[in-house]
Amino acid sequence: MCKGKRSGNDARGFAVRFEAISLPYNFPAAGQDDTAAQLARKMPRGEQRFWGIPFDLAPEDEGGNVLRLAEGEEATVQIRAKATHLCFLHYWEGSPDEAAGDAGGEIVGEYVLDYSGGESCSVPVRSRFEIGWEAPPYGAYLYAGVSYKEDEALDFMSEETRRSLDWGRIQNDLGGGGRDQPSIFALVNPSPEKEIESALLRGVHESALGVLGLTLYEGPGHPLRHNPRRYFKLELPGGTEVASADVDLGVLVRDAGGASPRGEEWLESVEAGLGVEPDSPRQENTRLMEISAADGATLRVETRDEGAAATYDLSIGEATHCGASTDRDARLEVVHPERTWVHVSVKDEETGAEIPARVHFSGPNGEYYAPYGHHTVINDNWFEDYGADIKLGDMSYAYVPGRFQTKLPVGELYVEVAKGFEYEPMRRRIEIRPGQRELELTLRRCANWRGEGWVTADTHVHFISPHTAWLQGQAEGLNLVNLLASQWGRLFTNVGDITGELGVEKDDTLVWVGTENRNHILGHISMLGTRGDPVFPMCTGGPKEAYIGDPDEWLLAMWADECRRKQGVVIRPHFPGPNMENPVDIVLGKFDGLEIRYFAAPASGSLEIYHLREYYRYLNCGYRVACVGGTDKMSAGMPVGGVRTYAQLAPDRPFNFENWGEAVRAGRTFSTSGALIELEVEGKGLGEEIRLTGGAGTVEVSAAAQCAWPIHKLEVVMNGEVVAATADDAGARRLELREKVSVKGSCWMAARCGSNLQMQHCWPMYIAAHTSPIYIVVPGMELFSPSDATYMLTMIDGGLTYLDTLSVRYNEKRHREMKAIYEHAKAHLERRMHNHGHSH
Repeated sequence: MCKGKRSGNDARGFAVRFEAISLPYNFPAAGQDDTAAQLARKMPRGEQRFWGIPFDLAPEDEGGNVLRLAEGEEATVQIRAKATHLCFLHYWEGSPDEAAGDAGGEIVGEYVLDYSGGESCSVPVRSRFEIGWEAPPYGAYLYAGVSYKEDEALDFMSEETRRSLDWGRIQNDLGGGGRDQPSIFALVNPSPEKEIESALLRGVHESALGVLGLTLYEGPGHPLRHNPRRYFKLELPGGTEVASADVDLGVLVRDAGGASPRGEEWLESVEAGLGVEPDSPRQENTRLMEISAADGATLRVETRDEGAAATYDLSIGEATHCGASTDRDARLEVVHPERTWVHVSVKDEETGAEIPARVHFSGPNGEYYAPYGHHTVINDNWFEDYGADIKLGDMSYAYVPGRFQTKLPVGELYVEVAKGFEYEPMRRRIEIRPGQRELELTLRRCANWRGEGWVTADTHVHFISPHTAWLQGQAEGLNLVNLLASQWGRLFTNVGDITGELGVEKDDTLVWVGTENRNHILGHISMLGTRGDPVFPMCTGGPKEAYIGDPDEWLLAMWADECRRKQGVVIRPHFPGPNMENPVDIVLGKFDGLEIRYFAAPASGSLEIYHLREYYRYLNCGYRVACVGGTDKMSAGMPVGGVRTYAQLAPDRPFNFENWGEAVRAGRTFSTSGALIELEVEGKGLGEEIRLTGGAGTVEVSAAAQCAWPIHKLEVVMNGEVVAATADDAGARRLELREKVSVKGSCWMAARCGSNLQMQHCWPMYIAAHTSPIYIVVPGMELFSPSDATYMLTMIDGGLTYLDTLSVRYNEKRHREMKAIYEHAKAHLERRMHNHGHSH
């Protein structure tokens, strides 16, 4: 054994020997069928391995399989070998005395070791200590033994596991274990240096004990006592592929995959805070494994190399206590064997105030150390993880308050801290000392738009609780989180959180629970901040939003009217799809804002994509509707506020939901996935109107964008066409432009910017921003696009066709009311087409 470690085991080091001992089975007899015989026949047979210990039990279908010892009966078992422990697989036919309770302690047998030199020692076998009851009560686990059903780590993300267990129980991440009989007791030999001649097994209770197997263990430590779970780094020869890996005296909790080494490149990466691309390359021939095992445990790894197979046996105990173990050209190394509880504070560098944030701790090999209470493995499936964790691509984070406590490994660590779009993401290498109790991390604010009257909001969040939403919002620099209840077939979410009033209000962050009302064909609508009773039903029209047979009971237009009647803000989420009713509601002015959340990269050649072109259609016809941002967060793979709305409050107005809603309706907004953008036309700001009385003219346009990450292009668009632009191919933290732009009639102008960098959301998004328009009005020159209006009329006709054919009708009266709304919008557009000299 390595010097200076675990004195007393040096003679044997970490070598392990097992030896199965034959038993004189005496029960049950052929044809015997009483209760005791039935119990015995349920016991395992043949060659078995429980908790990594091999047992050679009675062969299948060959007479008795139990050495049964009732009161006064005994049997001698020949051994003639040395051992540090004798591992008994046994059970007791008795049960707890109801009057005495289930504390156990009844002596039911005795195991006597007789040494070759004539000495002996006796060990009592007590109920619930060394042996279990036939039918143990719930929670009555053994003090000194374990059920033969060992703990087994489950991969809760694997298809096999998900088919065999329900999702809720999978989260326990554990199979096996429990109180089932038989149990295993590892008797500690007080004289391991002496040869054991034999063992005398004796029953001393009216209820018999039964011994199924006996195996000698000679090795370090206790075969059933595991060391704490630790990361281990496995290094294999080049070109090999792991075919299988297993631990005998312990549990391979998780194969965490290839190492992703930290170092200067990681520390200096421009992508700090954005996550890591899914399935990003990792170090070849090096794997990280989480293991909890006994000192005598072995990790067996089978590999393939161009068809050739190899097997490596690596001592986990040696790696744990000596730092590493080797087998030929394979090496197993413990990572951070020691941990310490630390109080961590995250502070604003300038003010010293503690601030919630998103944090990531990892070791030199990329192994993730989640703060206490958070997941090491984050489930980013839909609706399957809604705690305070986030996984951005292949990088895991925890949302934490400004001060929290956790157990950190002693030694070199790497940390990343991020907080929204106005703090510079921080990466640092730190050293945790033995016994360290405090750790302070600081973030530098690179912008303070809140001080200029801007507030941030995510208009579209699902599933998490209001208080978790508040923490995540605080950590991501949000002032408002709109948490939306809804229906998903037979599933209803967050309905119990609807109160008809503000939910959480603390430290300049609000959480309001509204609803997302949805129809899988007509479209979706977000009802933010509705007062009083919610607007039900939330979903109509059948699958996949409502349930089978649910009728088309409401149009989005009807929901919108109810939302406004209840003092709410109406948002069209994830614009434009589903898009059947979009033209009706925009033409009739039902929406306060459209969620613009998809952006293109400058490297693609244009910042304009389908979602923007759809937005521009309506602006080109003179319909004014604000640009807002929301994530549609439905998993731990999407950060709250990953796309957000910046809204500027009216001067001297306090921040509350009502004043935020007024700013949205006024169009003083922009949508962003990371960049902060400004636009002025002739000194006017977002949402404002400029009147040019002389017809054509020239206006001065100024735009700027800043970002915690490099941005590559800034553009000003007028009626959908780029009229001013600047770019930096290398990427800059700030871009700006000022130009004179010729105007020939009524128009709208907006600014947009983009980066070639992506935030690794569950759908990766390029860092970008897009403003609401500034409007220029030339009297007598109405803004109108006949081609875009024709597009809208075609969609309205499609909606009327759907209502008359496939729509599941609530009743004829409601069907007529819904058609009338469509026909009203159609008539409005047709009048405008006629006024501009076109027909549909």
